[in-house]
Amino acid sequence: MELKDKITVVTGAASGIGKALCQAFAKEGARHVVCVDLNGPGAEETAREVGGTAFTVDVRHEEQITQMIDKVEAEIGPIDLFFSNAGIAVGGGMETPNDAWQRTWEINVMAHVWAARHLVPLMAERGGGYLLNTASAAGLLNQVGSASYGVTKHAAVGLAEWIAMSHGDQGIKASVLCPQAVRTEMTRGHEDHVAAIDGMMEPEPVAQECVAAIRAESFLILPHKEVQEYMRNKTADYDRWIGGMRKLHRRYGDQSL
Repeated sequence: MELKDKITVVTGAASGIGKALCQAFAKEGARHVVCVDLNGPGAEETAREVGGTAFTVDVRHEEQITQMIDKVEAEIGPIDLFFSNAGIAVGGGMETPNDAWQRTWEINVMAHVWAARHLVPLMAERGGGYLLNTASAAGLLNQVGSASYGVTKHAAVGLAEWIAMSHGDQGIKASVLCPQAVRTEMTRGHEDHVAAIDGMMEPEPVAQECVAAIRAESFLILPHKEVQEYMRNKTADYDRWIGGMRKLHRRYGDQSL
């Protein structure tokens, strides 16, 4: 898909990857960039920069997502690409409180479900569209120090796969973004975290990787190229891979997100 003249929506648009994607989409000539975030003033600032429109939305609530989509479709036009990017990370293992598990599940997984639930029928009726979801390298590998993050990001990858295989014949394209550490508000203060072993990327190169993948209609977006080799190692010898992850846990397991 070429982004020129397309209507795009980005959640988590106030900062980090989301803001960088809004800027990249505008540079590519998108017809309109809709900037969505729980941080309303931040979304408005991004919208001013790119000449777009801001919405304050808490993606934990399906009705807020669907109301935003309906308003964009009615007042701006049919959404060509929806980038479901908002996410959170909470440290801890089985002791993580239920409300933190639930919040992480709603933001990292269900927000993607709710956007797709509402958009897939609209996109299918008009012959196609594009759904881009942010997951994480943790969704392909796992996350030392955060059970809820590793589990929900695995689910986010599985959902993106399901959308791609189930709705591709309706012209709906899907991609999933799986970076390691990126310099965002989520990673502020965690520059030495295990996820940054291979370096912490700036949001702008990640955004360019996404633009290239959208143009090529590639499913898996890996800004950190090492992740593909880690995936191969995992599938080649699962027990050995678990052993390696145990070593990382011994070294980094006490880090908090």
